[in-house]
Amino acid sequence: MIIISLREQPEYAPEAIAYIQEKWANEDSMALYQDCIQSSLVSSSTLPQWYIALDRSRIVGCVGLITNDFISRMDLWPWLCALYVEEADRNKGIGQSLVNYVVKDAIKLGYDQVYLCTDHVGYYEKFGFEYIGDGYHPWGEKSRIYQI
Repeated sequence: MIIISLREQPEYAPEAIAYIQEKWANEDSMALYQDCIQSSLVSSSTLPQWYIALDRSRIVGCVGLITNDFISRMDLWPWLCALYVEEADRNKGIGQSLVNYVVKDAIKLGYDQVYLCTDHVGYYEKFGFEYIGDGYHPWGEKSRIYQI
């Protein structure tokens, strides 16, 4: 398994966009993901960044590093987002590898913290994330916020 930065290897972008849309988008947010990922490939800004995990030529997971994950704590960034690992490929360390890759990349980009919002209690703590409080989404839900 290898992890690919789409900014470093943009030839994977079309396949990665379709994959991330399939896993995270709904009918209303398809264009959001496509525009965000395509724009990130040519941006001079450090964020956003998008990554895929490949097992041979098959995408088995994805993750992003973005400025805000639709959460009220806009004073915090960058945010790890859209982590997904195929069900058949779970429990093989792929999720942890993706998280570790993003955190290391964030450090290279000059960030000393990475945040995420989730309702998955117990998963990200295994990777060193610490709960710091709750945040609120525009659609009225709240999520736990973690940092590493």
